[in-house]
Amino acid sequence: MTTRTFDALPATMRAMVLRQPGTPLVLETRPVPRPGPGQVLLKVEACGVCRTDLHLVDGELPDPVLPIVPGHEIVGRVAGLGDGVAGFAPDQRIGVPWLGWTCGACRFCTSGRENLCDHARFTGYQIDGGYAEFAVADARYCFALADSAARPSALALAPLLCAGLIGYRALRLAGDTGRVGLYGFGAAAHIVAQVLRHQGRPFYAFTRPGDGESQAFARALGAAWVGDADQRPPEPLDAALIFAPAGALVPAALKHLDKGGVVVCAGIHMSDIPAFAYADLWGERMIRSVANLTRRDGIDFLALAPRVPVRTAVTRFALADANLALDALRRGALQGAAVLATD
Repeated sequence: MTTRTFDALPATMRAMVLRQPGTPLVLETRPVPRPGPGQVLLKVEACGVCRTDLHLVDGELPDPVLPIVPGHEIVGRVAGLGDGVAGFAPDQRIGVPWLGWTCGACRFCTSGRENLCDHARFTGYQIDGGYAEFAVADARYCFALADSAARPSALALAPLLCAGLIGYRALRLAGDTGRVGLYGFGAAAHIVAQVLRHQGRPFYAFTRPGDGESQAFARALGAAWVGDADQRPPEPLDAALIFAPAGALVPAALKHLDKGGVVVCAGIHMSDIPAFAYADLWGERMIRSVANLTRRDGIDFLALAPRVPVRTAVTRFALADANLALDALRRGALQGAAVLATD
């Protein structure tokens, strides 16, 4: 096996580690990993803090590999390449998303639906992620990121790797519709809102009752209407994208859909959906979920983002303050996204 590393690598690194769900992350010193065949070693610059990380830490996702380094919105520089990897240059800036490995052989992988791979493994869940100074990733699931003085910083890019990608996939699954409702105006919604505005499609922002800061944020991004999640918008919606992990929002959104409309549940975890009347679904309304992402989603969205241009709102936290970032997300105390910086 041939491993190529660039520059002198330290022997150890800092990493925030989840040892048991329901407990805080622990700052540990670990050996710097070496890339195996088909893998890239990254020197992490920044890693977004996603609600999925919160579900992992709070014990709401089944069967994590433990101990695990969370984090799947990774931006970093190529520091080494494993055997068989080509197409990456030393110090090149790349991004690593949630979907970290697929078998490439099952009926989902071979039909363009790798996001549904029966054997998929996920960054920061079964594969150590980006809450660390270095990370190893499958080269097939690394995206080249534009890198110049005129391009966004690593902090600004990190939320694109999940909030952006999953939001974009949710929008794709909603179809080319007109009036789009966004339920939960956090990291994903504030990116999708900019895409919708770029496309000339009106969006309607639904927030927790009384969340004036999020409502003001949505207005600043061009919302056609802003209100509480229990309020009725001024006109029926063609699609509703639900980013908040609250199942009760599904029947609420259904009531606001026009005939033929769709509710897209965009989170990996959601509380149970309450019963609702069939009359609310009738009229060819639909409910569907988003499962992970495909590499095509990543390529298409990362090409679109600079044309919009998407400008992410981020709050910076030091790597060692990952628990504070997670708690801020848990309390809804952030506008936009939280991002960990390793410098």
